[in-house]
Amino acid sequence: MSAEARINERIRVPEVRLIGPEGEQVGVVRTDDARKVAYEADLDLVEVAPNAKPPVAKIMDYGKFKYEQAQKARESKKNQQQTVVKEQKLRPKIDDHDYETKKGNVVRFLEKGSKVKVTIMFRGREQSRPELGFRLLERLANDVEEYGVVEAKPKQDGRNMTMVLGPVRKGKK
Repeated sequence: MSAEARINERIRVPEVRLIGPEGEQVGVVRTDDARKVAYEADLDLVEVAPNAKPPVAKIMDYGKFKYEQAQKARESKKNQQQTVVKEQKLRPKIDDHDYETKKGNVVRFLEKGSKVKVTIMFRGREQSRPELGFRLLERLANDVEEYGVVEAKPKQDGRNMTMVLGPVRKGKK
């Protein structure tokens, strides 16, 4: 069905296949006659299948129909899960206390169910020693393995090395 269905006077075709208010098939009728039947029942004539030959129109309460459609859309939106990617940035020469703080942040993000992108930024001569960053990311992955799993292995792209951690799913325990 299109985003906005045509109703009542907006239906411009000469005849429609009519479905009654109870869902019964009435048959192919002139559009004016179908509109009169809908007005007598104090309902709307709504075009539900405009591409059919002839188009299918149903007699229904259009306001109630739109409300139910909005409720279904809201319900399906509620069941979708939003994935949030948090980012934590490190440097290759990080102090132990700073590392523990950053690791705590990563653990907190993973416990909340977010994915974490860990980025190590290299500057100057540090770029010639990517193994330092690789070892740091491996150490972090081992330290947080009970909270998260590595979804994307560490990889170098320019001055940065990145790794993505995802939360451990509770269903596996």
